[in-house]
Amino acid sequence: MAEKSPETRSKAHPKRRPITIEDLWRIERLGAPSLSPDGAQAVATLTSYSMDENTSRSALWLFSTLGGAPRRLPACGDKDGAPQWSPAHERGAPSWIAFTARREQQGTKDRQAQLYLIAPDGGEAWRAAEVATGSEAVRWHPGGRSLVFVSWVWPGLKGAKAQAKAQKAFDERKETAYVTSEATYRHWDHHLPMGRVPHLHLLTLGAPGETGTVRDLFEGTDWELERREPGVNSFDVSPDGRFVAFAFDPAPEKRPDGRLAIAEMELRTRTVRVVAQDAGWHFDTPRYSPDGRRLAFTASHQGRKHTMPSQLAVVGRDGTGWSAWEVVSAEWDHAVHAPLHWEDDGSALLFMAEDKARTHLWRFDLAERRAEVVVAGGWLGGFDKAAGTLVTLADSAQHPARLHAHLPGQPARRLETFNDERMAGLALGRVEERWITGAQGDTVQMWLVYPPDFDAAKAGKGRQRWPILHSIHGGPHTCPGDNWHYRWNTQLFAAQGYVVANVNYHGSSGFGHAFLDSITHRWGELELQDVEAGTDALLKEPWADPERVFATGGSYGGYMVMWMNGHLPAGRYRAYVCHAGCWDWVGMFADDAWAWHAKELGAWYWNDMARVHKQSPHAHAAGLNTPTLVIHGALDYRVPDAQGLAYYNTLKAQGVPARLIWFPDENHWILKPRNSRLWHAEFFDWLRRHAPAHAPAKPRAGGRRKAVKTKG
Repeated sequence: MAEKSPETRSKAHPKRRPITIEDLWRIERLGAPSLSPDGAQAVATLTSYSMDENTSRSALWLFSTLGGAPRRLPACGDKDGAPQWSPAHERGAPSWIAFTARREQQGTKDRQAQLYLIAPDGGEAWRAAEVATGSEAVRWHPGGRSLVFVSWVWPGLKGAKAQAKAQKAFDERKETAYVTSEATYRHWDHHLPMGRVPHLHLLTLGAPGETGTVRDLFEGTDWELERREPGVNSFDVSPDGRFVAFAFDPAPEKRPDGRLAIAEMELRTRTVRVVAQDAGWHFDTPRYSPDGRRLAFTASHQGRKHTMPSQLAVVGRDGTGWSAWEVVSAEWDHAVHAPLHWEDDGSALLFMAEDKARTHLWRFDLAERRAEVVVAGGWLGGFDKAAGTLVTLADSAQHPARLHAHLPGQPARRLETFNDERMAGLALGRVEERWITGAQGDTVQMWLVYPPDFDAAKAGKGRQRWPILHSIHGGPHTCPGDNWHYRWNTQLFAAQGYVVANVNYHGSSGFGHAFLDSITHRWGELELQDVEAGTDALLKEPWADPERVFATGGSYGGYMVMWMNGHLPAGRYRAYVCHAGCWDWVGMFADDAWAWHAKELGAWYWNDMARVHKQSPHAHAAGLNTPTLVIHGALDYRVPDAQGLAYYNTLKAQGVPARLIWFPDENHWILKPRNSRLWHAEFFDWLRRHAPAHAPAKPRAGGRRKAVKTKG
């Protein structure tokens, strides 16, 4: 499917306009692809949103990798997702696409997500099993007649009837309390199912249209998957169908920072053997080689440091069992991201990894211990490969996610044009990658997105100045760059007339482990110097308006604007926007990641309060001086909303202008269309409200900052 050239798009839409929040929510969002065994077709979810109805709908679409228009599969629900194409036919097994959904079928409405099958050549989907505790994270058995999936069950109960009875009683209970003795009990925005653990289940399919039989593979044992985010990458089925490998937490108490190990179960006997376990290492995402004689997985040396990257490890099987595992990418200073995908000949693995604010698809050659880029980002968000055909999902700072097919010896082929018409009518800003000198004299990356009508020549003649808007990323160990974001969209910010700056400060991912780890035990220090270096560099530009410099951020970025407010002189920034910021590192102990605090800050607060307070914005509250818009969601368990409320109250108590937006139904992210529209309206209005009425034609003498005295 050929892409239109910029010139063609411009002629089709001669009157382009800046992007709006409504445009952002009209964009349809593609999910990760799954390929048919012959590589001729791919299936992926497409999610669309309605601002009027304040809802979203997801459906499955088929894409031909050889050419042709995409086709939507029949849908009767609104949340079809996680599709997985069945393996190559064996003994006449039909071809199916498995997916999870909540639907109403044959008079029964799903209370929990269930596993459905649909034929790719047409027909209606059918519920493959009725599991009272729900179904998620599906993988096919190689024979194509059964599947392995995850369900959260009561570990002390035996049999589907007992589980169903317990689920019914739980659903009908009158009490609302969550009661637990566990160290890990909630994650991001939800409580883990009370009293339940994630087990692997084996579904043997029935005849088409009929429900199959389900067996809990871990029933009556102590085995379980890790509790925080068990998913499709937590386990794998061997090519011969005899075994399933899975990641598990061997510790008696499951903590948020638990280090996982890898085990293997023989499906016939349910005998389990540990494959890789080491008290100092964290193992995850097992993946069998095509011949089943090797197992690849990610390995992070947490005993050395909690910031150590996930590396590629491989273990081999011999006549007596599994040999010693080995980290094969130890000399490659990148973090390996799942999924792992073996090449057909077993000589290499494919995976995604960041590199300087882009995410590429890499091929790691096992014999040569060498990584090379297969498909360059932008930002890859998913891929699959079958029969020599590769399909990738990738976005960039100039466009939302797109699907491409990569066939041997052919140029990449676009598989869809869902958002092309919408995007063609929008005027987007130029994106620029810069490098500045930051903290410790290190080179630091800064991305700029300019307004669509930006013209530096006008500033050179003294006729126009542009405001600067820092968008400070969260994490801290993430990186913004050549990617499309639906909540902090730099093109949308730039469309309001701002030159938007994203500084990949010390601590950001994708620049090597030393750079990422450099902020450990001294949060705020180097990051502040990097952001300030970015501001200094931009204020030297003839187009920069020193009277209109703003800083915004979410999560760790929210922490940073809190930190800046207490450490920088009044007037350096006209206003801040703080979304889900970390205000008090003692109060933050209510979060879902409390086990990492001492590793990140250098001490538990009860052992060294001074050290913790040195890195905590609330301990520097006496220096607050800049107007701030504070935003928080009540369902945020990563940064509990008391953090934002305490910050807002402190600003009000000190007489610093402040405004609060508190969402009772949102989490760490603003996910509802109408709430997002309100978020952006308040965001932009706050910045406009605190800009001077008349921007000066020339920078004032005090436009550059004075030396910053760090308090504490």
